Amino acid sequence: MTTWQGWHRFATTDPVAPPRPGDPPRSTEERLAYHSSFVTIRTPAIHTLATQVRTLMILGRHQQTTARPSLIVTGPAAAGKTTALLNVGRTCHLAHTRKNPPPPGSAHAAVPVAYVLVPPGATAKTLITEFARYLGIPVATRMTQTQITEAVCHTYTQAGVQLVMIDEIHRLNPRTTTGAQTADLIKDLSERLPATFVYAGINVTDTPLFTGVRGAQLAGRATLVDCGPLPARHGKREPFREVITDIENALDLQQHKPGTLPRQAPYLHQRTAGRIGSLTRLIRQAAITAISDGTERITKTTLDTIRLDHLAETQHRPRRGR
Repeated sequence: MTTWQGWHRFATTDPVAPPRPGDPPRSTEERLAYHSSFVTIRTPAIHTLATQVRTLMILGRHQQTTARPSLIVTGPAAAGKTTALLNVGRTCHLAHTRKNPPPPGSAHAAVPVAYVLVPPGATAKTLITEFARYLGIPVATRMTQTQITEAVCHTYTQAGVQLVMIDEIHRLNPRTTTGAQTADLIKDLSERLPATFVYAGINVTDTPLFTGVRGAQLAGRATLVDCGPLPARHGKREPFREVITDIENALDLQQHKPGTLPRQAPYLHQRTAGRIGSLTRLIRQAAITAISDGTERITKTTLDTIRLDHLAETQHRPRRGR
């Protein structure tokens, strides 16, 4: 998805849908494939991010003299940051193309969204090259960073890019020379491109990105969206249990009893530390196991046999009797 062709394919391909009453049964292979891709669960973070992006794009639409307001999506690993980012980007892409269809006979679709990953050990030149690669802008070895930046700014403006999403932003360290130059490049792009910028990374507020002069500039322009772990309770609501219910309702298992997983909410919260990424992975793996072994249902016994990602496993400490 870090090229326009890949992003366009992702944004315009219908996402998988859960089974509906009255649908013919899917084959085993179809159900395995479904649980592999699975649906996007609408978490509170996705709702907040979608609202903020829509508002800030309107707020900055006619801003000319300074950089538009931006967003920073932060949170621990496996908290659903990238999923939320991609979901909002797809929504923006589809909304724009519905309102602005290409003229009849035009071979060029609108390019409302750009998605760029910060490469490991990024320098300003390697990052701007990633921007160029997204739209297929030719980059010769002899080109300077300034030349590539000029080509990117011109092409992105001509293409009508309105939303720029930069993922893995925590890889930047403005305390180093190369990191400082890269951070300056992002600031320069945000001022030169008529687009809203959204940055996503692991625990961004704990990194040097928010310290010093450069950090103050970024923090002063950006709204923070925290994709932290979901609490078991929030006032009278139980957001974690609600998400579990949504996941269970989307399963395609022949013998699973509705309500089984929500009743395991305390266990699942302890097991995953409230991380949405870890939770969906655990349940999807359990569903695939249930299809493969023929049980067609998920129980706590099934969940106990599933090994989670290393982060969740090292933080999960099962209680032992004395």
